[in-house]
Amino acid sequence: MKTDFHLHNKTILVTGATGGIGVAIAKGIAEMGGTVIATGRDKGKLEQLISGLEGNHQMIVADLLAETSRKLLVSQIPNIDGIVHASGAVFPYPIKFLNQQKIDETLNINYESPVLLMSEITSKRKLNKNASIVFLSSISGQHPHKGGAMYAGSKAALEAFSKVVALELQHKKIRSNCISPAMVRTPMYEVAEQNMSKEDMDKHINQYPLGVGYPEDVSNTVVFLLSQASRWITGQNITLDGGFLLG
Repeated sequence: MKTDFHLHNKTILVTGATGGIGVAIAKGIAEMGGTVIATGRDKGKLEQLISGLEGNHQMIVADLLAETSRKLLVSQIPNIDGIVHASGAVFPYPIKFLNQQKIDETLNINYESPVLLMSEITSKRKLNKNASIVFLSSISGQHPHKGGAMYAGSKAALEAFSKVVALELQHKKIRSNCISPAMVRTPMYEVAEQNMSKEDMDKHINQYPLGVGYPEDVSNTVVFLLSQASRWITGQNITLDGGFLLG
């Protein structure tokens, strides 16, 4: 059966590949015939990931917060057909506790590092024509929560950046989109469980008509956006929330 829902002959760079969602994305790409270049800071986790993937894949240990590391990463990769920016972190702070250090720790990893990585990749002309770029945002970007000033702000900024990427690279038929998940069962989910009472956690989960998500739910959407099946989609933000925002 002929289908465009595959990634054969495509090489995809995945940042944050050692996180719960990043691992699922790398596996999804490999399962659909793509070649993965996985990057992250934890060498052991990267080795474990690559050893579990079928096919010939690559890992590059890199700290995206460091300029020299970003430049080295870009110099080591071949021309690519897609990027998934899956690295990120959540640091919840009420506004009265914000200071320059807390602002920087969120913006540096959630916004500045993917922006600067994209700058390096485009300046070195590492993106093939018809490539697809996917940024991992969050429903918090458009629906902030208490204590989420910096996290929500960083994701909203990332969504705006993705649209600019789509505009600036359209002449090469390169697409750029965001995915905004709600709560997904990752290590971050486990932290939330520990920091909330069971009553509050159950109340929150009950607001999801389809239940909370799993990393594979995000991965499946990423694979779609990387494939030619989504060739007419760019500059968009796809919400994955199991019906949470329906009200």
